[in-house]
Amino acid sequence: MPRPKRTTKDKLMDAAEKLFARRGFHGASLREITAAAGVDLALVNYHFGTKKQLLGAVLERRGAVLNEERLRRLAEVRDRAAPAAPSTEAVIGAFLDPILDHLTHSGPGWHSYFSLLAYVNNSPEWGEELMGRTFNGVVREFIRAVMDSLPGAAPEDIFWGYNFLTGALTLSLAETGRLDALSEGLCRSNDVDALRERLGPYVAAGLRGLARPGRGA
Repeated sequence: MPRPKRTTKDKLMDAAEKLFARRGFHGASLREITAAAGVDLALVNYHFGTKKQLLGAVLERRGAVLNEERLRRLAEVRDRAAPAAPSTEAVIGAFLDPILDHLTHSGPGWHSYFSLLAYVNNSPEWGEELMGRTFNGVVREFIRAVMDSLPGAAPEDIFWGYNFLTGALTLSLAETGRLDALSEGLCRSNDVDALRERLGPYVAAGLRGLARPGRGA
């Protein structure tokens, strides 16, 4: 079956995704993006409006896919655990696995997208406005699931735990190479299997530590 023809919007978002991931929002010009897409500069305004709206569209395109996959997996772990709540590990797995699966099996577009997420999520300029609009509804559903898995935990501890999770995740997605240098090659920042093996247990243990009765007493 032939692949569907890429639209002008797809070409623009593909080019913007790659260049924003490499150079940041301010480092990539609209002229560079349209040149990479092979389209006229005026088409950015026609299809998206502003450069900022183009960035938002890039985030939402694959973000919608991630949200759907995460919610499906969360529903599956809830069904398997019913009538009890799923374990913290299962909830965290449903959150992380769609990203790790795309890193392992999908093409370079997804790698660019995750690098861009790391950039936007750590930017005071864009983080809450763009990340919030794309992901907050699904993230809140996962936070509720974590709370259900750790009854009695203080809500503020779970929110802090999610903050630590997203920080660790986005730093890992950035693949800066610092881990490689610090470990003198023992670890590789682009080793998805190693990340999958460690990040979930690390986060689940941290959440349990925060939820422990009498912590800090």
